[in-house]
Amino acid sequence: MFTALSERLTAAVKRLTGRGVLSEQDVTEALREIRRHLLEADVSFEVTRGFVERVRERAIGAIAVNTVSPGQQVVKLVRDEIARMLGASDQDLARKVGAQHAAPLQFASVGPTVILLVGLQGSGKTTTAAKLAGRLKLEQKAPGLVAADLSRPAAREQLQQLGAQVGVPVFPRERGAGSSTVLESVQRAVREAEKARCRTVIVDTAGRLQIDTELMDELKALRVATSPREVLLVADGMTGQDAVRIARGFQEGVGLTGAILTKLDGDARGGAALSIHGETGVPIKFIGIGENVGAQHAPPLLEPFDPVRIAGRILGQGDVVALVEKAAATMDAETAQRLERKARSNQGMDLADFLVALKQMQAMGPIKQVLGLLPGVNARALKAVDGDDKRVKHVEAIVLSMTPGERSDPSILTGSRRLRIAKGAGRTVQEVNRLLDQFQQMRKLLKRT
Repeated sequence: MFTALSERLTAAVKRLTGRGVLSEQDVTEALREIRRHLLEADVSFEVTRGFVERVRERAIGAIAVNTVSPGQQVVKLVRDEIARMLGASDQDLARKVGAQHAAPLQFASVGPTVILLVGLQGSGKTTTAAKLAGRLKLEQKAPGLVAADLSRPAAREQLQQLGAQVGVPVFPRERGAGSSTVLESVQRAVREAEKARCRTVIVDTAGRLQIDTELMDELKALRVATSPREVLLVADGMTGQDAVRIARGFQEGVGLTGAILTKLDGDARGGAALSIHGETGVPIKFIGIGENVGAQHAPPLLEPFDPVRIAGRILGQGDVVALVEKAAATMDAETAQRLERKARSNQGMDLADFLVALKQMQAMGPIKQVLGLLPGVNARALKAVDGDDKRVKHVEAIVLSMTPGERSDPSILTGSRRLRIAKGAGRTVQEVNRLLDQFQQMRKLLKRT
């Protein structure tokens, strides 16, 4: 997430932290570099200019009073201003570490809450609708999905398939001959969802350009007819400045209550995320990670957007709170405790236990994403683990190629057995030997702790 921007900003602010004394010239040079990186990342000129002016004013004030560790003070000012650009308030910044700063969804006090998803075609609305439904289902909000895209071939069928994956019903359940327009179809679907006792109704609209007057008028009519509590723009995080223009167009056309950024796990430069709130004033409520929607009983790949914690990630300060939440949501506590007890016992973990732990780690997501939440792991360090997810699969294949007896007692693995395991896993004997050596080192380390 924000790989290139994070690497450059981290390098820029690092030059300030190692100095005992800072001058105005030091701050000016660092901010000039930060300004250039923000513009290269497609952050809008107006947002960038305001950011630099605010940081310069506060930073010069901080170094003027001869504070301890002035470099750290300036870095904190940079982080706070990035958080403000992303939608954080002064109250958010004053809260203790671990507090939630994400903008919550607003729910209707009476009747089902209607959430209208809007955006360009290809921005990921349908996948995001299913992810959001999966999240609301885990939160006991009884969601239903409404297929409002009647123009794209198989759009309704796609939504039905994704809805089935997360265990959420899709309306209308059948194609109605009487529903000749999008408006009629959506109104009927919302009524069906209400009869089915859905507490939230997510309407997946057709993709449209913000400059298409006819389609925007259709969207306005949909908003009037469904009275949505939330109108969320689904924006592709890789579109840069276009995302800002799109957001401004939809804000002026139908009025937005928030945004969801998708595809942030790609090589996004980050400008869209840093500019949308500053240009439109609407909060970013969620970020989409990955193309899959997840399973019925697993956390969907849609994270609440916390501007304070995201600012920390951008500056390479990690997000331990998100890491703990991810672990708590995906890992089986009883299994984790059992593995910990066995690891500390005289017997120690065997390769079968190792495989269980490996699968629990895989459930947390790609290794690069998990490592990116650790403090001090910057974008440059993450580049060195590009192939780690494949290597995890290789390790899993090697362990699965062993017999139960070999997993429980690796000492019996003779040369011929190792050759057989390597052939069964499609790997080399050297990889098998390396895994066994690393496993023995890990066992020794765990017994010492």
